[in-house]
Amino acid sequence: MQKLAIIGSGDLAGQIAHHALATGKYIVVGFFDDFEEAGKQKFGKEVLGSCTDILELYNQKKFDVLMMGIGYKHMPQRASLFEKLSTAIPFATVIHPSVIVDSNSKIGIGVMIYPGTVVDMNCVIEDNVLLYTGCVVSHDVAIGAHTILSPGVTTSGFVKIGKRVNLGTATAISDNIIINDDIKTGVGSVVVENLINPGLYYGVPAKQENK
Repeated sequence: MQKLAIIGSGDLAGQIAHHALATGKYIVVGFFDDFEEAGKQKFGKEVLGSCTDILELYNQKKFDVLMMGIGYKHMPQRASLFEKLSTAIPFATVIHPSVIVDSNSKIGIGVMIYPGTVVDMNCVIEDNVLLYTGCVVSHDVAIGAHTILSPGVTTSGFVKIGKRVNLGTATAISDNIIINDDIKTGVGSVVVENLINPGLYYGVPAKQENK
């Protein structure tokens, strides 16, 4: 089994640690967090240090692989840290045993897939994507790097989702839709036309928030 360290030590990091253990592939050795003291116990594991300590402790063989435990409130940091560290340190891909991933689909590195999610045939999920509980990713869907799908998100077929996208809980997406980079949707949004400009969309059908 590989020794896994997680960036962040909040609730998301704790959930990732829990689900990683369920795979039987990883031993969680601790967390890296800029806002907690080294040595503090979180979710039964130690805070190993800050993000500036990651490379040094990897070289000391304190851990074998990393996972990103930074969530939707810090999307730019989530992306930039991954892009910086993944050139020097391997990232794990954690897929809960209950997940169904079709053999024709491609899953990137640093991907976290929560219980009960289904990824259908011919999908491409790029690096550092997070799929929460019960997502349905239908056939021929592409999901860009660093994107987060909240619980219960459902896509129809041939959907293209960009980078750093955050789809709110129970968002439903019609077929052949394009969602560009840096877009967010509110809870229960229904997407029936392409979402082009960065920003928040919500409602039925989903419309961009007035500024």
